[in-house]
Amino acid sequence: MRGHPRHTPLAGALLAATALLSGCGSPEGNASTAELTVSTTTPVLADLVEQVGGDRVDVTSIVPRHGDPHSYEPSPGDATGVTRADVVFSNGLLLEEPGIMKMVHTNAGKSVPKIELGEKLEEYGGTVIKLEEDLGLDVVWLGWAVEGEVAGAGSQVRTTATKLEGPGDLRVYLTDTLGRPKVYVDSSDGFSEADSFTLPPEAHTHVNWAFSEPGIYRLTVKGRTEALDGRREEIGSGTFTFTVGDDTRAPAGSEVLDSGHADIALNAETGKVYVRADDESGEPRRTAAEDVVIDVPDRARESVPAKKPYAFLGAPGDDLWVLPQAVIGKHVHGDLDPHTWQDVANAEAYVRRIETELVKTDPAGRATYERNAADCLRTLGALDEEVARTLATVPAENRKLVTTHDAFGYLAKAYGMEVVGFVVPVPNQEPSAAELEELGNTIRDKRVPAVFLEPNLAARADVLRRVAEDQGVGICSLYGDSFDDRIHSYVSMMRHNATELAECLGGTAR
Repeated sequence: MRGHPRHTPLAGALLAATALLSGCGSPEGNASTAELTVSTTTPVLADLVEQVGGDRVDVTSIVPRHGDPHSYEPSPGDATGVTRADVVFSNGLLLEEPGIMKMVHTNAGKSVPKIELGEKLEEYGGTVIKLEEDLGLDVVWLGWAVEGEVAGAGSQVRTTATKLEGPGDLRVYLTDTLGRPKVYVDSSDGFSEADSFTLPPEAHTHVNWAFSEPGIYRLTVKGRTEALDGRREEIGSGTFTFTVGDDTRAPAGSEVLDSGHADIALNAETGKVYVRADDESGEPRRTAAEDVVIDVPDRARESVPAKKPYAFLGAPGDDLWVLPQAVIGKHVHGDLDPHTWQDVANAEAYVRRIETELVKTDPAGRATYERNAADCLRTLGALDEEVARTLATVPAENRKLVTTHDAFGYLAKAYGMEVVGFVVPVPNQEPSAAELEELGNTIRDKRVPAVFLEPNLAARADVLRRVAEDQGVGICSLYGDSFDDRIHSYVSMMRHNATELAECLGGTAR
């Protein structure tokens, strides 16, 4: 728990009530008197910019309420809004779907400040923590990754499959939040530039790897950088080996990777390709492509779904060996957790940075921005204390979070909670009776009083909802990345989260 100034209960309550009625209260902007047009990537950022900017700014968010910044695909209207912006604020830390950031850098004027608020958070009094992901899969959780920096804002790295040796076909695809597949690599019709995907520097993404037959496969990939001005540069290639099926033996002397979290990785600076895997301490270990074999055992065997969108995998019912993407939907991220605002102290750091950048862009508004920022910081300081006091009422044995998204690490660290798991469905696959039983056992063994769904992601949480109902535990809501029609400001979001956690975990909501 963080250290907070001591107040008597009455004084603290009066302070919080007074502060939360001013500043950071999501006032209606007045576009007719606005001096700046501001574009933000998320509603959370739009709300904070409105508080600091007041009537001097006209703010719009690219991702709408109910939207998911990890997967939202920007529209032509979003691009038009960015072209009019005097300044653009994003979260950074690879929170936003790469297409959003590419659209920003392509459409905003060259002289327009493009501020990634999370990237210098510590300079403004905030903290950044590592992103922890562990779904406990019984096969390798294999993604794609790019390491190393690339010159030029908005530049991407393209990885292309060029050759496959093996007894069958390989398809690499991603399942979106609506259950639709997007195919990146399909060896069945040969290889072309279409068998590729792009990632920003220092990014990782989740994908499915589907093999049609058992045996040994060798996949060759190459990489190149792609700048917004059209420049292309080849940066390296390598070949990765997979053993599919329990009867397939790895070449002698090879290191076999058969569990944990790993990536097929390309270094944009050195041109090297390798397998990046977490060691027992959680730190990344990099092994040259030729020295490691990725195992796809028979326990990864499934059947081709009968659904029409999956016809590219083969005939319905055919055998298929699949390393699943595990986290449903498009989810590109880096090593650092981008959901920083779940710690109110980090929202205060955002406000300080926003004030600084608005003053730089509009010096005539300095007095307004400084006054509004000071009001907002008082409000957030009181909110931080309120959240801390509310969550302090939760019994120690109940301070456990099970959610549908890995978005609450900052909240847990700041306010003395523990994330014991985020439970998401494996794409395209109904959970088995054994898996449902295991999830139920986890909830029961951890003695979790309730599970938490995010309103904008609740539709994909049927498995967690069903198991919670079977176990007789509560089903509650937390807001992570976005607002909705009921919650539409940062203050109301964090107050809701604190109240919901307290009420659902045996504490007292004030």
